Amino acid sequence: MRSGVPRGARLRRWVARARLSSLRTTFTVSFAAVAAAVTVLVGFLSYDAAARLVRVDQQTVFEGVVQDLLDEVRHSALTPADFATADADGGPRDELIRPSGTVVQVLGPDASVVDRGHPPLPVGADDRRIAAARPAGQLVEHRDVDVGDGMYRVATVSLGDGRGAVQIAQEFSDTEDLLRELQQRTVLLVGAVVIAAGLFGWWLARRITSRLVRLAGAAEDVARTGRLGIQVPVAGYDEVARLGRSFDRMLGRLAQSEEDQRRLVQDAGHELRTPLTSLRTNISMLRRIDELPPAAREELVADLAQESRELTDLVNELVDLAAGQSDREPLQRVALADIAEDVAVAARRRTGRAVTVRVSGDTVVDGRPGALQRALSNLVDNAAKFDRGGGEPIDIVVTGVGMPAAGNGAGVGSGAAVRVEVLDRGPGIAEEDLDRVFDRFYRAPDARSLPGSGLGLSIVREVAAAHGGDPFARRREGGGSAIGFTVGRGGGGED
Repeated sequence: MRSGVPRGARLRRWVARARLSSLRTTFTVSFAAVAAAVTVLVGFLSYDAAARLVRVDQQTVFEGVVQDLLDEVRHSALTPADFATADADGGPRDELIRPSGTVVQVLGPDASVVDRGHPPLPVGADDRRIAAARPAGQLVEHRDVDVGDGMYRVATVSLGDGRGAVQIAQEFSDTEDLLRELQQRTVLLVGAVVIAAGLFGWWLARRITSRLVRLAGAAEDVARTGRLGIQVPVAGYDEVARLGRSFDRMLGRLAQSEEDQRRLVQDAGHELRTPLTSLRTNISMLRRIDELPPAAREELVADLAQESRELTDLVNELVDLAAGQSDREPLQRVALADIAEDVAVAARRRTGRAVTVRVSGDTVVDGRPGALQRALSNLVDNAAKFDRGGGEPIDIVVTGVGMPAAGNGAGVGSGAAVRVEVLDRGPGIAEEDLDRVFDRFYRAPDARSLPGSGLGLSIVREVAAAHGGDPFARRREGGGSAIGFTVGRGGGGED
């Protein structure tokens, strides 16, 4: 250990950074490779098109000059003197030179050079044959002729009747030099673009992966310290930012869940302490039960039975509450009216009270039947416990609220909702307690003498929240309470 950080943690952090660095390198190389491929392709196509255009244009001009010379010697009896350099009136020679800077060299009848070109053009056997030819306008072409320091394209045209010939030449080595320079500049441009693309890709990869590095650091801190309240740095609106926000929300949900569990354990420990203390006291009295009078014995046994029942009920409700928080019961189509009928039958058998069910509207929803039945049973048990007079029946009212969206069934997440409430004629709920009756372990002052743990209505709240609804409680006109919950977001607790 070297700086207070375990070696394993440092190694994991180094591996994570190495992977991110590898991702950064991969991104940079990929970006540069794509840019290079595109630039090379565009550069090659541009150079090829430019070179082809220049060469074709040059070839077209030269062929036009040759064709003009052929037409002229075929229609006019010209002599070598007509192409002499000393012609001050602008003769046929000037017409050949003017369009493209063509080199002109005139040959006599014996193929001797009458007027030397600049630079001088070589005279071969074919040229001598053309100079002595009888027909006018015979043609011989030579390609890639090395003349001085350049390469030329040469054509020799006979003047006819053995009077000689005219040689015309066009240099193309300058054009090739120009194209080679263009090629070199294209390569340099491609290289510069590739380097620029690599630098830009590295900058962009660093900018993107830097947020991933921070996100990975936050995840490592959570894994190392176990603290879920770490703030995740989030910036931007792209996929990385969405990942960061999702991770931050996930940590928030986990932190809230951890806090709920901690509070549940603390509250449960606090509530369990009282019945356990009472049980220990009564159990200690059992050692002297033979010394107690019969009435005290019966009272002690009754207290033990009552305390054990309350402790059992408290443990069962804690288990139900914990199961409600992590319920994995699958969603299915259920009719809340049928669940209400089942709860009413069980309540009549268990309490001997009259329990009625009133249904209106469509009560079919997507829900978890076990959780919904547990919540409704808690409401009915709560009403039976507080309405001790028993003069009027306990009413279960199930009302379908709203209509489902087109093509979508009613239920959680749809446009429909169902409102369930249980009505009693008990003492009612004080105004100051209406907002707290669904809190865990909360018991109103006038209810603390009655059996119960204060968890029944908190289970109702958990079930309602899990089904996209809300719990509600209100006082009834004429006395009593109306307590219930909604399934879905279309209902409420108001009349």
